[in-house]
Amino acid sequence: MNEILIAVIPVVIIGIICAAMLVIASKLMAVKEDERFPAVRDCLPGANCGACGFAGCDGYAKALCESSETPANLCIPGGDSVAKQLSEVLGVEFEDVEEQVAVVHCSGDCEHTQDKYEYHGIESCAAAKLMFGGKGSCSYGCLGFGDCAAVCPQNAISVVNGVAEVCSADCIGCGLCTRTCPNRLISLVPYRKAAVVKCSNRDKGAVTRKACSAGCIGCKKCEKVCPNGAIKVSDNVAAIDYGKCKDCPDFAACAENCTTKCISTMNAPM
Repeated sequence: MNEILIAVIPVVIIGIICAAMLVIASKLMAVKEDERFPAVRDCLPGANCGACGFAGCDGYAKALCESSETPANLCIPGGDSVAKQLSEVLGVEFEDVEEQVAVVHCSGDCEHTQDKYEYHGIESCAAAKLMFGGKGSCSYGCLGFGDCAAVCPQNAISVVNGVAEVCSADCIGCGLCTRTCPNRLISLVPYRKAAVVKCSNRDKGAVTRKACSAGCIGCKKCEKVCPNGAIKVSDNVAAIDYGKCKDCPDFAACAENCTTKCISTMNAPM
């Protein structure tokens, strides 16, 4: 019996000492959490899309609690309702959220392009791109297998006639599709803007024309008719500066004057 006690007692003493050390360490080394964090986190939708610029909703909530300079209107999927809740919890002034939607910068559907070979492989844009840049005649264009549609939480994207299309009414602007597209054809634009360049081909006009009859040929007609200087042709393709694309007296001028009709109007200005 004494032998057993001699073996057990030291173990018990060591256990008590370790427990005491852990308790002390937990008190001294505890990371204090802002009491507002749970309330702030509950305001966010939980999409964890990263559209706010932080690592998910937890990252954004932590940044809001740690710095008063972090804007409370960065949650695009949550929109104005989330921004209002955050402003109330944090005690800051409410700022409007500029809603954004995804747009696909490609109009090279089956009617305007052709296949350069017959693809037999994994039904994935990422996989198809590894095979000579994809089966389409335009190596910059939509690969058409719907990787973007697969990650869309709102089912706002569908592949129509070989090209991905976004239903702006259903899109919440999370940006997951923009990071999934291997050709980087999708971007987020302010929902109120009208003009969208649906081409990403950076080849010279003659080369682009052979690959896609709806591609931008860099003619610069859109540049000339834009009253705000919001459109510039760079690397042989037109691009829109949405900071300047506003208060346009004729928001459809660029689309109407586009030679190949690769510029379309999404929504009328608000």
